[in-house]
Amino acid sequence: MNTTMLLYLGPACCACLAVAAVVRKHRSVASGAFAAGMLMLGAESVFAGFSLAAVTANAALAWQRWALISEAFVPGFWLAFSLSYSRGNYSEFLRRWRFALAMVFLLPLALVLGFEAPLREVSSPTGDEWLQVSGTGRVLAAVRLLTAVLVLTNLEKTFRLTVGTMRWRIKFVMLGVGVIFGSRIYTGSQELLFSIYDPNLATFEAGALFLGCCLMAIAYLRTGFAEADVYPSRAVLQGSITVLVAGCYLLIVGVLAQIVAAMGGVRHFRAQAFLVLLGIVGLATILLSDRFRQGLQRFITRHFRRPQHDFEKVWTELTGRLSNAPDEHRVAASAARLISETFNVLAVRIWLIDAERDELALIGSTSDEEANVEREQRLSVGLAELRSISRTTNLDELCFTGTNDLKEANPTHFAHGGHRVAVPLISGEQWLGLAVLADRVSGVPYTMEEFELLRCIGNQVAAGLLNLRLTGEIMRAKELEAFQTVSAFFAHDLKNAASTLNLTLQNLPTRFDDPEFRADALRGIASTVDRINTVTSRLSSLRDPIEIRVVELDPNQLMTEAARVFEEDPSLVVIKNLNPVSKIHADREQIRSVLTNLLLNARDAVSGGGEIRLETTEGNGRVILSVADSGCGMTADFLRTSLFRPFRTTKTRGIGIGMFQTKVIVEAHGGMIQVISAPEQGSTFRVTLPIQKTEL
Repeated sequence: MNTTMLLYLGPACCACLAVAAVVRKHRSVASGAFAAGMLMLGAESVFAGFSLAAVTANAALAWQRWALISEAFVPGFWLAFSLSYSRGNYSEFLRRWRFALAMVFLLPLALVLGFEAPLREVSSPTGDEWLQVSGTGRVLAAVRLLTAVLVLTNLEKTFRLTVGTMRWRIKFVMLGVGVIFGSRIYTGSQELLFSIYDPNLATFEAGALFLGCCLMAIAYLRTGFAEADVYPSRAVLQGSITVLVAGCYLLIVGVLAQIVAAMGGVRHFRAQAFLVLLGIVGLATILLSDRFRQGLQRFITRHFRRPQHDFEKVWTELTGRLSNAPDEHRVAASAARLISETFNVLAVRIWLIDAERDELALIGSTSDEEANVEREQRLSVGLAELRSISRTTNLDELCFTGTNDLKEANPTHFAHGGHRVAVPLISGEQWLGLAVLADRVSGVPYTMEEFELLRCIGNQVAAGLLNLRLTGEIMRAKELEAFQTVSAFFAHDLKNAASTLNLTLQNLPTRFDDPEFRADALRGIASTVDRINTVTSRLSSLRDPIEIRVVELDPNQLMTEAARVFEEDPSLVVIKNLNPVSKIHADREQIRSVLTNLLLNARDAVSGGGEIRLETTEGNGRVILSVADSGCGMTADFLRTSLFRPFRTTKTRGIGIGMFQTKVIVEAHGGMIQVISAPEQGSTFRVTLPIQKTEL
């Protein structure tokens, strides 16, 4: 194939990928930057092709200028892509890099359009095909080189934080971008070091562009440009292999530059460079292949008689990860990641038992759709039969009741991923849950040695989870003790304040004839005393067991009464969907206090303007009272660690006892409260109460 065809074949592929990125179902900042960046790369290649085809030097230089204008847009779009692609916290990076992004967008354009003198010009009239690069052109080459390194560094950081299915999805996108910008590092370094530009190097860049597009086309056919959702730290450049490799490359090229120029061999580098690029791409594809790494590991184990796994290394790594995990979700995530890396398993899910609800809750996974959900995924199965799993077992061979539900909740993504394996999490005599492994690379069967290692890992993870639970219980007991002490002092102080206000009321008759004083004093005193007595009552009630007076109640009537005062607020839209439900046996004032607190929280969440939805439903012998809002929502971390804990609040003037007291009241009635919330998506609170009268 004529190499000049690459100058037009690459841009055609760029245009196709840009259109594919724009029309995809889930658009994002990364997809927009990707599409714009691909179009600019394609335009640069087209103009470079026109330059090579020009019959006069002036025409060639004119097309070169258009190529430089297109090139000036490349750094900004691709740096934005590298900062936002597959990152759940991309907005933070874009905000921190906003000045650098502005500089990368504006500086190349200023260099290209702000100077009348050409950045590249014919060095001599002898027909030499080389172009002399001016000082401004070398600055542009330096910006191009630096941006290419930053793009690859950012993408490397993202790729290193993925595992399992997430890494499989984005691997070929990373390879494709790496090929394109690796070639630009090569050509940029030539231009910067030699101060000359070979127009024929455009065919090398076009070849790299076509090769990169092919790799990204594979990624599109695989997953449709699906992104992962990782959360890299702010120190993006720390420990970067890209920076190290680029630095070593530039050092070596700088040392050899004069030698190569003196020997006159620079002209022969174009073809060799493209062949070397093909070799590097092939090697990188092989090294990033899970199947290749697994085959190499099997070969070494078989022929050198080494154990399949370094038990000491695995155990040390597991212990270190578990010791640094602050909660159950982090323990599960760390364990899932280690199991995936150790056994070449792309899908690992960890389920923990919730004995009160007779359910399993998914708390850790290597799949990004499941690992970052704002609410837990739950599975209702027979726990008595699950507890019979006491050793590492082939899940596909289990046949007890609920097996199908367990299998459906742990699907496989690959036809040749092998059997699913269930690893019980057992500490002593306590069965805490299980880990399910699926989609092993190439479907390689597990050996007895691996089953034993999995059993040990499961026991260690269970021990870590149990220690966290016991520690949490101790901390909650201490918190409650401290809370009771603080509430007693708080109540005492508030009563003193109330006494002071009562003195003011006693002195009021002496100035009763002053209308202004009388109005202000009565209004302030009444409001303050009411507030103090309310807070005092709530805090005092937390020190002693809740006293419940059970009566028959109509849930719809309770909901209507609690919402009546909010319906008078013109800034709120209150929507009621009160379905016919059975009456319940509960304490009227306590349940009304629960609903009032939920409605107050909903009003505060919408900040004086929004929608509050009320709903009542019935099912499985229980009534569900639902209060939803369209407000600011809460993070998953706050839901797990702070929502129902005393003195934890997101309100600037709150004291953090309302939801704690609400949960205590609901549970005292034999019910439960569930929360679904996400930042900027509102919150939904569901209070479930039994219909039948319970012993309280």
